[in-house]
Order: sequence, then structure tokens, then C-alpha cells
Amino acid sequence: MTEAEERICHDLAAQIKEPVREVRPIPEGHSGFSYWVELEGRRGVLRLPPPGARIAGPADIPRQARIMAALSGQGLPVPAVTATSQDPVVDGRPFVLMEAIDGDRVEQAIEAGSTPVQLASAAVDVLRRFQAVPCENSGIGPEDPMPLEGEISRWTWLMERAPSELTARAPRLAGLLVERQPRPRPAVLVHGDYHFGNMLFERGRVVAVVDWEIAQLGQPLLDLCCISLSHISADAVGEMYGVDPNDYRWYRALTYYKYAAIFGYNLMLHRRGKRPDPSYEQRTDTIVGLIDQGVGLLG
Repeated sequence: MTEAEERICHDLAAQIKEPVREVRPIPEGHSGFSYWVELEGRRGVLRLPPPGARIAGPADIPRQARIMAALSGQGLPVPAVTATSQDPVVDGRPFVLMEAIDGDRVEQAIEAGSTPVQLASAAVDVLRRFQAVPCENSGIGPEDPMPLEGEISRWTWLMERAPSELTARAPRLAGLLVERQPRPRPAVLVHGDYHFGNMLFERGRVVAVVDWEIAQLGQPLLDLCCISLSHISADAVGEMYGVDPNDYRWYRALTYYKYAAIFGYNLMLHRRGKRPDPSYEQRTDTIVGLIDQGVGLLG
């Protein structure tokens, strides 16, 4: 282990009052600061905010812990929280330690025989269960729901910081989104990044939904559209859930805008050396293509 990992081991052991045998980074995904934790006879997952980060937004680890604890306590497929602190006690940072769920990532699930349609159907079923949770029981009940105008503004802030050569048509898409907003529905719990990459599966069932860092209270179709980004057609996902075609078209366009902004922003961070991740250099065509698809849906 590195010196930093040794320090995390020591601090975490002091917090949970038991030996921590090993801490090592989780290689899958791009969220960063997630670690496998080897304990006596079991494994856990540790999440920390970036060193020195202001504890807000995606870095608000205690907020993520509240959401996961609330949902797992209601029998939903979310890792149970075994220890957490909002104080800077593990390597000078707050932390959440959760159970490690034994499940397959999407590629493994498909190799094992599950079809993308089966996995999407399972994801839609679990989504309905999340959306049935009363907002006051979500762990973030006191928070105000995010209005659609705020949703657009949130991703525009990222888009404006992405490499400009990739985002020439983004203002056109943002304008269409503002002009053609659908009527809002009652707010529900929104994961915010509800795609196969943030799920674990077992025999075609969703056994865990992870990475609650951008969860909020908001509109139901936000999460549904995330499922349709890979492995299965958007039309098939819409049929599983049952949607108004016009509303669904708008939310799909917003989802394209959102992920173009996220990928573009992360590419900017990579190029500036703030968060190195060469994989985002392979997504330049994807960023342009997502914006074009969104304009095509609304324009």
C-alpha cells in the first residue's frame, strides 16, 4: 500500500474499532476516491471526498451516506452503510464505509446470459421502487426539488467549461430545452446517473445501485432516460415504463445535453491536469454526437 493508503487504513481502523487489513483503490469507474477495504472475514467499500474539496455537491459524502442508509433500511437494492462520519477523521476527510455487494457488472451479466432487455426491465422495476419512496423518507427530504430550469442551468455551467471546439451547437440545444419544457410532475427521488454502469446484477436482477453522488429530488423521467444510453434502444425503455412520447423526447434531449456536458467538463479537467483520465480523450466524438442527437430530437 502507498503511504496515503496506510494512513487511511490507520484512521479507518480507529473509527470502526476493528483491524483494517488492506485498503486499495477500486479500478472500475471514474468516480475516484473509492476503495476496497479488507476487514476481518469480510470486505467493504470506502468512499472519501477529494483531498481539500469543499464538502458540497458530489463531494458531500455524508449526504450520500444519508441517502444510502435511508434506502437500504427500506429494503431497496442499495449498499448498507456500516460506518460514516461528517467530521474529517479519515485522512483529514469525512467518510462512508458500506457493505460490498456480491454482483456482476453489466458486461459480466451479459456474458453470463442475461440480455440487455432483461437488465433494462429489471432496472425499470427498481426505478419504480425508488420513485415510490416518499420524499421525506429519501434521506434528503428537507431539500427543495430541482426545477427543470435549474436542471438545464446545472449542465450549462459544465458545458461552458468544456473544450469549445466540441460544443459549438450546445447553445442551440440549451435554447430548445428552455423553450420546450414539459409540464412538471410531482417530484421523486432521482439518482441522477441511473445507467447500467452504476448497477450490479445477479441472474438478471439488480442487486445494487451505487454512486449516489448527484442524487436529488426531481422529475421521474430523468433517471429513465439514463437507462437508454447504452445496450438498449430508447424506444424499448420508454415502452417498459410507459411514457408520453413528447415528454420523453424532451427528457432524452436533456439527457444527451447532460452527458455531453459531463464528458466535456471531465475532458477539460484531464487536459488541465486537475483530474487525469485519458479515457475522456476517446469521447470527443461522443460529446459532439450527443449534442447533435439532442438538437435532432427537438429541432
